[in-house]
Amino acid sequence: MTKLQKVSLIGGGLLLSLIAPFLMPQFATQLTMLWLMVVFALTWDTLGGQMGYNSFGNILFFGIGAYACAVLQRDLGLDYFAGLTVGLIFAALLSSFVAIVLGFGMLGLRGHYFAIGTLGLGIAAGEIAGGWDYVGAGSGMVPPLYPTDLAGRELFFYFLMFALALVTFFVLRSLYATKFGLALNAIRDDEDKAEAMGLHTTQIKSFAWAVSALFLGIGGGLAGNLLGFIDPRDVAFAGATFGVWMVLMAILGGKGTLWGPVIGAVVFHITQELFWTYLLGWQRVALGLLIVGIVVFFPNGILGTLRERRPEWFGEKVEERA
Repeated sequence: MTKLQKVSLIGGGLLLSLIAPFLMPQFATQLTMLWLMVVFALTWDTLGGQMGYNSFGNILFFGIGAYACAVLQRDLGLDYFAGLTVGLIFAALLSSFVAIVLGFGMLGLRGHYFAIGTLGLGIAAGEIAGGWDYVGAGSGMVPPLYPTDLAGRELFFYFLMFALALVTFFVLRSLYATKFGLALNAIRDDEDKAEAMGLHTTQIKSFAWAVSALFLGIGGGLAGNLLGFIDPRDVAFAGATFGVWMVLMAILGGKGTLWGPVIGAVVFHITQELFWTYLLGWQRVALGLLIVGIVVFFPNGILGTLRERRPEWFGEKVEERA
């Protein structure tokens, strides 16, 4: 694939993304959630793909962001848009701070110990929120209502979530192109050797987790306002759905790559929505089979499979056999 073809493909994708909510206004909410899935997959891949630390607790930062934003909107007494702006900033900062604090403890664990430990974080957060009256406890929490009509609300949050996905993509792209990106890959390849070479691995891992948490916190704040209701276990700290999906989307597209999580999120979300539309009653069975299929048939992801079968698309020279 030539550079011109790549630019044309990306440009066409961006143009389609900008006009999609106008072409399909009835699917505006689903399209907005698609961009949230992209953020999920990209931020999970920072640890799981680039650094080799499989986290099942990233949903913690999404939930913190959802509640932090809604609480500030409720308690500050500002108008809706000012309250949302302050709430999103606070959600991002609080999520990153929690990631840094937890990182110095949790990121000392490795392998399946780290995965299990992070899984417990999301479950514990859901139980705490479910019993905390200040955030609505088990009854959930309703963020302030958007002040205009439904159509304007859907477009507003669509473009905000689209912007968040773009910023997440380009920020991570820039980070991966620096020495920081090389340090992440060094930790993934052999952490002991990376430490022996003088890398402060705990600080690097904590910073990477904080970057992921920042974008997840903003995503949580936007999602809480978009959905109009924050349930502690089914929305904010939904480890069985959002928490698992972010892992699967990155694996499906090809973890450890930049475009893989994006492709995986798009394919997974569209497939899931089709299941919910045409397989009502059997959608969870179909989704379970999809999960098994991803693990069995796409161990290297869509990009990894394409690279093996069509290396010339990735600029690799293929020697012709006589």
